[in-house]
Amino acid sequence: MVSLVAIAVNSPVERAPLDRAVPAIAVHELSKSFLSRHGTVLALQGVSLEVEEGAFLSVLGPSGCGKSTLMRIIAGLVPHESGKVAVRGRQVIQPRDEVGVVFQTPNLLPWRTVLGNLRLGLEIKGRVPSDIKTQLSAIVHLLGLEGFERSYPHELSGGMQQRAALGQVLMLQPQILLMDEPFGALDALTRDKMNIELLRIWEEQRQTTLFVTHSIQEAVFLSDRVVVFSPRPGRIVDNIRIDLPRPRKVRDVRRSQQFNDYVLRLGEIMGVS
Repeated sequence: MVSLVAIAVNSPVERAPLDRAVPAIAVHELSKSFLSRHGTVLALQGVSLEVEEGAFLSVLGPSGCGKSTLMRIIAGLVPHESGKVAVRGRQVIQPRDEVGVVFQTPNLLPWRTVLGNLRLGLEIKGRVPSDIKTQLSAIVHLLGLEGFERSYPHELSGGMQQRAALGQVLMLQPQILLMDEPFGALDALTRDKMNIELLRIWEEQRQTTLFVTHSIQEAVFLSDRVVVFSPRPGRIVDNIRIDLPRPRKVRDVRRSQQFNDYVLRLGEIMGVS
């Protein structure tokens, strides 16, 4: 497996040193409302959480509870009225280069090949390095896209499109990944495969990851912690540490009593079991 650590050494991107004493993400008493034709809608109320450097945290909750809104606020894409949001000790007021965002729909340009889409973010930021071919090769290998480098999005399966979309973000070498239900539109089998792939990539890269999902099993399998949101307005109703051993093998983990206990516990919290 080709590691992106070697890529980072030669990267022109300035990467701030990690400070383990400072949370990668810190949210304190965050509230957010929107204006609609029916009046003011309170999406989030009094949300506080911290994500340690290198951790994988999932946000679980019903539709419309503000999970995606929280992610967009942390990404600097949506403003907030009250509370504080900081990324690596700095207040969030706009998008940051060290934060990468993966959405549910892979926003690939249909007239570009996989390689063309992978280099798109660097081109937009004017940061195409001299060793771009080396980086592209490493990303393609990491994502298992060998043989499809010159394929167009319509020639790829849904899972491969999502891998290419993840690759766009990884090419920018973010230290924090925000993922908004990236596998929600995939069929169950493909979704399971993507969970395994994502976990493999995270275990190699160890980027701090905040993962928004509706799936209890997905959250337990991937995460160090799972934060559960209430129906709108979104509030944190529980914060569960997942003490499953890493590295995680899907057969071993999902057959374990401990995994099933976590799934049942979260199901009870969410009122589905």
